[in-house]
Amino acid sequence: MGVFDRLPPVDHLRSEKMCFVQLIMPAESARLAVTYLGELGLLQFKDLNEDKSPFQRIFVNQVKRCTEMSRKLRFFSDQINKAGVNSSVRPVLQPDIDWEELEAKLGEHEHDLLEMNTNSEKLLQTYNELLEFKLVLSKAGGILASSHDPVAPADRELDEHIYNKEVDDGIAYLLEEGVHLGATKNSGVKFVSGIILKSKALAFERMLFRATRGNMFFNHAPAGEPVTDPISGEEVEKTVFVVFFSGDQAKSKILKICDSFGATCYPVPEEMVKQRHIFHEVSLRLSDLEVTLNAGIQHRNKALESVGSQLWRWTIMVKKEKAVYDTLNMLNFDVTKKCLVGEGWCPIFAISQIKDVLQCATLRSNSQAGIIFHEMDPIDSPPTYFRTDKFTNAFQEIVDAYGIARYEEVNPAVYSVITFPFLFAVMFGDWGHGICLLLGAFVLILREKKLSSQKLGSFMEMAFGGRYVILLMALFSIYCGLIYNEFFSVPFHIFGKSAYECREKACSDAHTAGLIKVRDPYPFGVDPSWRGSRSELPFLNSLKMKMSILMGVSQMNLGIVLSYFDAKFHGNALDIRYQFMPQMIFLNSLFGYLSLLILIKWCTGSQADLYHVMIYMFLDPAGDLGENQLFWGQKELQVSNLLNNKNNMLHYLLCLLANNYSPFPLSDTPVAYGHCSCSMDALPKAFYLEETSQGGTFL
Repeated sequence: MGVFDRLPPVDHLRSEKMCFVQLIMPAESARLAVTYLGELGLLQFKDLNEDKSPFQRIFVNQVKRCTEMSRKLRFFSDQINKAGVNSSVRPVLQPDIDWEELEAKLGEHEHDLLEMNTNSEKLLQTYNELLEFKLVLSKAGGILASSHDPVAPADRELDEHIYNKEVDDGIAYLLEEGVHLGATKNSGVKFVSGIILKSKALAFERMLFRATRGNMFFNHAPAGEPVTDPISGEEVEKTVFVVFFSGDQAKSKILKICDSFGATCYPVPEEMVKQRHIFHEVSLRLSDLEVTLNAGIQHRNKALESVGSQLWRWTIMVKKEKAVYDTLNMLNFDVTKKCLVGEGWCPIFAISQIKDVLQCATLRSNSQAGIIFHEMDPIDSPPTYFRTDKFTNAFQEIVDAYGIARYEEVNPAVYSVITFPFLFAVMFGDWGHGICLLLGAFVLILREKKLSSQKLGSFMEMAFGGRYVILLMALFSIYCGLIYNEFFSVPFHIFGKSAYECREKACSDAHTAGLIKVRDPYPFGVDPSWRGSRSELPFLNSLKMKMSILMGVSQMNLGIVLSYFDAKFHGNALDIRYQFMPQMIFLNSLFGYLSLLILIKWCTGSQADLYHVMIYMFLDPAGDLGENQLFWGQKELQVSNLLNNKNNMLHYLLCLLANNYSPFPLSDTPVAYGHCSCSMDALPKAFYLEETSQGGTFL
């Protein structure tokens, strides 16, 4: 292992060295100092008020104000989306405003929008009511005109006869009397007209019939177009109705039923002249209201556009301000109540930058006292910080999504820069699709400066953040696609002619049968003749399966080797002896041996059955291999691998049991999970299998 010790250090291989610091900031410069530190992003504060609730902290009122401003901004965003106004992606450049001015400005905009919404809702409700009135005048007028026509049908039957014929045998229908007498006014027949939901019309009619004991006549006509309900504001199908009745008592019943069913009643005169006059007036009012509504909507949209042009900028300002006060709530006042004391972690390389930022904050705040910055001896374990750039940031986030490495532990993101996109390409494997992916990555990279200053959607933001990941995935996909010889799943003779040709020129099926090898193997990748052949699927499946085994074993070996470097760095010889070495022996004596067989079979062109070799290595280690023997000494190597595994596992298990490292308890005392801390000499001389109280056994 001395070769590894002479390797040069790798900057990104481990997290940065951290130091624990304390800051004593005057109250007048604390806010500006925390703002500058947040923009620098190289100091992590420790919460010194963990025992206090959020409402007991120092700057709780400022946090509440920020929360209220965030609510107003969300209200503006909802109104913009609801109105369909296109907010400016790039905010209009305006002079910077103070936080107090922004709070007042947001309050004014919210008050104006609420007032405009209230006025618009009232006008819209009036417009919808007038529109319903217009429909009732149009449809009910036709019904009344038909009722005065003696040629018109006398009545129409209800859907079901729910009255008692013996009781109502001598009662005639009211409309028949009105038609025979010539006028409803002379006969005492009255009517109520209105509009109701189409889905409630049938139940409404039945309820009226029961309430009046059949002493009414119900006529209706569809509105003909969807109507916006004045109360709910939704477009629904409605029906215009006219109810003929006699008597004030029946009228009160009908009006109560109309209220219970949500029907809206509108007065319609009997005379056609009055109907036309009211219809004309309603039409004029509707046109005026429509002009007023359009003007109000335009004015509201302009107000929303002015807000939308600065919405993204204001949102960032409020989020930053809230983050500043949340950080200030982690600090404590000193005994004089004039300074704030904070503690935190920072990388060692950033100490000079932090000092410069604190000095700048002192000068900008005109504070008479400077900010005291000094290092302290840490008690807790330092946090993990990896220095990244725009290229490695996406890979680091992918690794952190699975788990963050411990302090000064090996960083897997360094290796995932290659392994992640390459393993993607092994599955993707098409150089036609890879070129499309490459073009998309080039567009994102070339427009990097423009897109970084814009507000992007969730999907576009994710794609832009991983633009360099997409670039490497595209390049590796083109490479693997050339190996698979697939261009949108179509093979091409890119690197010369196929190694196989038809045995005869008159061969009827030159792609599935009759092919013989006539020249050297295809120079790069899969021979195009495999595509469409009878053995295409078994060949490609076998190729990709064996290739996956080789890659998987290589990656597992890489992980175990990294654990050696980690143990070597921390000076943990026990991990090297009882973790690294057993894992390497166990992995490579089985799966490493299988990988060796795969490579030898590919190089020699042998027809050995690797399934048979691996199975009978356990069932019959000393048996004759026969045609499955790939090299001299293979049987002895298999036996050696089995013995090494047996001794290795026994040695490893005994060490773990002696150090209470095993999940199998040896006594009633709690198991101490930790590193082995004794040598093999501390092991008992004999171990026995004993029966436990639960019926099981332990070693």
